[in-house]
Amino acid sequence: MNSHQKNKNTFVHAGVISKINSDSVIVTLEQNIQCESCHVKGSCGLSEFSVKQVEVSDSIHSFKINEQVDVILKKALGLKAVFWAYVFPFILMFSTLIITSSFLKEWQAGLISLVVIVPYYYVLYLLKNTLKSAFKISILKI
Repeated sequence: MNSHQKNKNTFVHAGVISKINSDSVIVTLEQNIQCESCHVKGSCGLSEFSVKQVEVSDSIHSFKINEQVDVILKKALGLKAVFWAYVFPFILMFSTLIITSSFLKEWQAGLISLVVIVPYYYVLYLLKNTLKSAFKISILKI
């Protein structure tokens, strides 16, 4: 994905409108050509998939299919998403492991600490509409 910083608080990705729904548009982000020469491309995850798509709310309906756009992402939203998707579940799992290991056998504590993640991600799934409104992504015509 070819991205650059518009200012210190946002990133801008170039993309193309690939689908238009009743209240949103699907933007296909361009693949990053710099990934081929990067020495850490195996660990970042961006080079693993060739097509990235983002769903963006659009109440104006002013976009057309195959139109070039810029997708604007705020850095703070990315950090918040990483926290709720990775950091908090890790803290939840680890604290469950520590607490239950003092009362149960090691394998039982490990199993319970893994199982506690399932309801967490289910709650996130139930809150997906709330999270969609919290994690706003903007698009601009080029």
